[in-house]
Amino acid sequence: MIVGSVLLSSSLFAAEGIRKVVRADGVIEYTNVSKKGERVEVRSSNGARKKTSYESIYKYREANGVLTFTNKKPKKGIAFATLKFACFACNPRSSVNWYKTPLNLTAYIKDVRNSAKQYAVDPALVRAVMHAESAFNSLAVSSQGAQGLMQLMPATAKELGVNNALDPGQNIQGGVKYLGELLSLYQGDISRATAAYNAGPGAVKKYDGIPPYAETQAYVKRVGILHKRYRRATP
Repeated sequence: MIVGSVLLSSSLFAAEGIRKVVRADGVIEYTNVSKKGERVEVRSSNGARKKTSYESIYKYREANGVLTFTNKKPKKGIAFATLKFACFACNPRSSVNWYKTPLNLTAYIKDVRNSAKQYAVDPALVRAVMHAESAFNSLAVSSQGAQGLMQLMPATAKELGVNNALDPGQNIQGGVKYLGELLSLYQGDISRATAAYNAGPGAVKKYDGIPPYAETQAYVKRVGILHKRYRRATP
């Protein structure tokens, strides 16, 4: 049972008391400064270092009460929290094959369909953005504070009338509304709209197009790939 999942920046990761160390042989280890005398065990991965779009750290307590942090998923039946840092589709060095990574055609299907219809946005684009933003993790919180499935910033969520950005229905409603506004602003130009979704309309205006930010350029490209795949896969 997964009890929680939060996207963490290095600073928030540090707040957990964890420090990541990559050894010369590529093995990843985690050290922890115990608090209040609590005994902490830190597990390391075995084998060569593997580059991924993000790295998950699992936090759980063993039967003897020891608090454990590891990048190896705990055995079935153990309650744990997943601590993540970095962005799912924004890492320019991501090794994910965006042409083959599994699609999610069923999650939140009614909310996606209804919001897409209400704001005249292609449902496949909604699903592509959701996939790129959070990989369909409704509890995702980025290092900048963006929340939920479509990663709404608190100020943006407020403007969109979203009271609880971690509520899937509200998040999708707000995210699709915002995406629709951007598509209208850029006269249907999906690349500019998704660039603005990632970097903000100000950045798109400043550069009169997709900003020269590696993260944004990677994001726009990957959303485009996912969009085409979701369109082909949607009945």
